[in-house]
Amino acid sequence: MDITPIDASILESKVYEVLKSCYDPEIPVNIHELGLIYEVQVTPPGSIYVKMTLTSPACPVAGTLPPEVERKIAGIPGVSDVKVEVTWEPPWTPEMMSEAAKLQLNI
Repeated sequence: MDITPIDASILESKVYEVLKSCYDPEIPVNIHELGLIYEVQVTPPGSIYVKMTLTSPACPVAGTLPPEVERKIAGIPGVSDVKVEVTWEPPWTPEMMSEAAKLQLNI
């Protein structure tokens, strides 16, 4: 079953909703607002690719957060495959946070 461009757009929106439900446990802001998500691609038939980073290579959730992201995205109806890639380029900096995240953290 192929997804139409409209379906892909809806699926992408649902992926971002899920990303906003994932948190770095040390920072009370979701990973999307933290600027940890570098790329989201949705391709037919429901394949999702996410390129993300973490706040540092020594991040204590390096082994658990990417699988959590993958698991949550895989639970979205219409998703047939999920690949989450962790990259360190460019390195994350606090400047990558959204304005809302900066306000929430008083930065």
